[in-house]
Amino acid sequence: MQNNWEQIPGKLVKTFQFKDFEEALKFINSVGQIAESMNHHPKIVNLYNTVTIELWTHDQNAITDMDFKLADEIDRRITIS
Repeated sequence: MQNNWEQIPGKLVKTFQFKDFEEALKFINSVGQIAESMNHHPKIVNLYNTVTIELWTHDQNAITDMDFKLADEIDRRITIS
């Protein structure tokens, strides 16, 4: 999987690690803005400085092109942060 996104049955998953909770929270908010603009909302789990994101298209219960596009946007955001 490109950019270290793991493809598990029906989902794309990636874990990001940050310096501290504040940096993780900034990332979460950034992902939220991207998701809202695309009207495609991921599952986001945060534990202190670690953020895990799961992507799948809920109404199809599968990975679609929209999930790959959102993954690419998230990866772009992390590289410019």
